[in-house]
Amino acid sequence: MRIKLFAVIAMLASLLSGCGYNQIQINDEQVNAAWAETLNQYKRRADLIPNLVSVVQGYAAHEKEVLTKVTEARANVAGIKATPELVNDPEAFAKFQKAQSELGGALSRLLVVSENYPNLKADASFRDLQAQLEGTENRITVARQRYIKSVQDYNVSVRTFPNSLTASVMGWKTKANFTVEDEKAISAPPQIKFDQPK
Repeated sequence: MRIKLFAVIAMLASLLSGCGYNQIQINDEQVNAAWAETLNQYKRRADLIPNLVSVVQGYAAHEKEVLTKVTEARANVAGIKATPELVNDPEAFAKFQKAQSELGGALSRLLVVSENYPNLKADASFRDLQAQLEGTENRITVARQRYIKSVQDYNVSVRTFPNSLTASVMGWKTKANFTVEDEKAISAPPQIKFDQPK
């Protein structure tokens, strides 16, 4: 009787080890950790913005529209509740990604405007903030790459057999990943036109 019980337990253990439950849990935790780091870098960028806007305001007060756009974009980003559950809601994730993209665009316009003010470009505070912002953008890129890889590993684990059976039973679905907003535009080859001399 004990031999049969031992055989049944051994068979159940071997079946459970092949169901992928633990691997899916490991991958899910990696996604959560990568997402937390991505949010950390976005927060760092958001924290730098008021200082940057303040320095630019001192030199370029009449560039009010650009400064307002940066402030509004930052407010939109701050208004989105960035929780770990966000990665499980594709619609909320897309909204978050759009807000971050708008903030990045507003910051780019702000830095372009700064090119028109030599005194601003020479200001040590502005140069320091600009360097910090550039470093933060690089950190955001790295954090997003890690998140994308973690989501890929997780999605593969819930979509491949036999893990897909466990994922189906537990109700686990694939997670949303970062996408490019204007994918069609950037996939088209650039058109280069040279002006003909007259």
